This record gives sequence, structure tokens and C-alpha cells, in this order.
Amino acid sequence: MEKSNHHFSELFAQLGLPNDANSIANFLALHAPMAANVKLADAPFWSASQASFLRESLLQDSDWSNTVDQLNEALQGPAVP
Repeated sequence: MEKSNHHFSELFAQLGLPNDANSIANFLALHAPMAANVKLADAPFWSASQASFLRESLLQDSDWSNTVDQLNEALQGPAVP
């Protein structure tokens, strides 16, 4: 089965967050980079339901998993020297 490709804006909407381009950019700027030892779903800025959705999406390899992986990469941010 081929996975659906969801856009970042759809993931943010699914998480109940503002999903326009400026809001997404602000969210990433505010929360990135995450500590390398913190898993995406364990980050302190998620509500319990948001964390559960992210965790289950990856564990079940759902059609959201690619977009969740992209969010994880975006929140890891560039390495700080």
C-alpha cells in the first residue's frame, strides 16, 4: 500500500495548531532545535493528545508517518557549533 503524502499544513491542522505558513515558521523557530536526546513525541511543548498522535503515527507507520518524520527533522534544526 502506498502512503499518502500530507503537507505540513495538514499535519499542523491535524495537531490542532495554526497551519498557515507564518504560523508554521514561527512554531519551528520557537521550538527548534530540540535536544538530540528528545524524541519528537516526548517534546515538552505537545499536549498529551498531540504527543499520542505523533507517537502512534510512527509506531503504526500510518500515512502521516512521512510528514511526522519531516517535522522531526525540521525541529532538530541545524547543528549548533
